[in-house]
Amino acid sequence: MPKRLTFAYGRAQALSRTLLVAGLTAALAVSVALSPVPPGLTVGLIGVVIAAYALLFVVSPLLTEHWMTRSRIILRQGWYFRAVIPFSDIESIVRSEEASRTRVPLGIHRPLGQPALFVTGGRTNLISVRLRRPRKFWQAFGLTATEIIFDVNDPEGFLRAFEERRTSLPPVKPHGARAELRD
Repeated sequence: MPKRLTFAYGRAQALSRTLLVAGLTAALAVSVALSPVPPGLTVGLIGVVIAAYALLFVVSPLLTEHWMTRSRIILRQGWYFRAVIPFSDIESIVRSEEASRTRVPLGIHRPLGQPALFVTGGRTNLISVRLRRPRKFWQAFGLTATEIIFDVNDPEGFLRAFEERRTSLPPVKPHGARAELRD
């Protein structure tokens, strides 16, 4: 059994953010073209901010994937989100029917009044992980969540691998020495 499996997620979010960066760049270009004397420092600073945004929120999600190790799930979205969920903290994991109930937000989103954290790059192939106890996520402004909804390109393969790895684990005493599993 391999130590780590990787699962890609949807790329719809990267496409929408690419369009946003293109629009901001076009607006900057038009403002510079229409300005009689373009302020070089201001244009340069705005250009650096747009480039940093593009690198962090457009390019980095294209370079990351969700991981499943022998004892935990590691959800990643770009360089700005990472959540490690040990199998022992998972109450249930199922395919989510969230897409048919309401519009699924893209990105890292924790709707107020709902205990679910969305970590989505696309609106299809969703998986819901229900946690045993609420957990805070600093990427969602420190709000707590008892459910994490994320997408993978192969949800059946993800669930099959999860069950295979979960059943292969030896029983662990939750309060014994070295109770957390290491990979």
